[in-house]
Amino acid sequence: MLVVPREADNNSVVPAAPGTLQLAPTGPNGRPRTSSLEAPVMLLTGHQNAIYTMKFNPSGTAIASGSHDRDIFLWNVHGDCKNFMVLKGHKNAILDVQWTTDGCQIISASPDTTLRAWDAETGKQVKKMAEHHMVVNSCSVSRRGPPLVASGSDDGTAKLWDLRQRGAVQTLNDKFQITGVAFSDASDKIFTGGIDNDIKVWDLRRNEVTMTLQGHTDTITGMQLSPDGSYLLTNAMDNSLRIWDMRPYAPQNRCVKIMGGHQHGIEQNLLKCAWSPDGSKVTAGSSDRMVYVWDTTSRRILYKLPGHKGSVNETAFHPTEPIVGSCGSDKQIFLGEI
Repeated sequence: MLVVPREADNNSVVPAAPGTLQLAPTGPNGRPRTSSLEAPVMLLTGHQNAIYTMKFNPSGTAIASGSHDRDIFLWNVHGDCKNFMVLKGHKNAILDVQWTTDGCQIISASPDTTLRAWDAETGKQVKKMAEHHMVVNSCSVSRRGPPLVASGSDDGTAKLWDLRQRGAVQTLNDKFQITGVAFSDASDKIFTGGIDNDIKVWDLRRNEVTMTLQGHTDTITGMQLSPDGSYLLTNAMDNSLRIWDMRPYAPQNRCVKIMGGHQHGIEQNLLKCAWSPDGSKVTAGSSDRMVYVWDTTSRRILYKLPGHKGSVNETAFHPTEPIVGSCGSDKQIFLGEI
């Protein structure tokens, strides 16, 4: 494994469009600036191929991004958004990255059939999880309790890993490729989605599916639990986002919201989705090169943000500031005030 510090000339940060950038306390339309970004829109370049995934760290000071170029880049959020570290070791593309809740480690998933854990400070690989037999599409980290990781693979299994132990501690066997995974709030359940269009709820103590959520009509591409742990957001190739009520004793039809407008294209990338920190908004990537943000109450599209020149594969909200980040097949990452 190589840890390669990046020199400033290897990455560039430029405004999204000439003339729209002001470093004054007001934005392009004379509006007050709302974030501590150096400019209202920042463009981060340096990856050599399509970027499939990006996540802010829990404190909001750094971004991890994963690309088809097999590298994970770490970027500063503030200042000139310098790319300050590259994590090398995967033998294929990076399809998903997650920060552990303490921000000390990064988990990555790859078609090289492995997950890896990286020390966020040194950039060194600290664990390699290599029990899947096919592409690992997705990973999730537990919010509390032991340092657990869930993974979903084309081999039809979801696996549970404890970062303190060697090897997977549990394997959940499905009949279909698994394209998305997420932990419940208490980390006693795992949600999985795949090419059979269903969301399955696995009870880890019983090692079985205790609930199946039906409604999507095409492959699940991404999922994320709401900040309060009550709702699950899912994205699918049927061009819809759904919000499911995961609270105990909720009504039988747990799908409470459906949102649309975004597109899934012929690339069939696994487009992710995410909640804002207060749960009032959701966002998702789209093959039409736009970043979509919806109001969760009204289901209305609040923002449809241009800039990317290729499919937008993942979007994410900053944990404390009104900033949305996005990464795309155009090898670019945007950070923008909303």
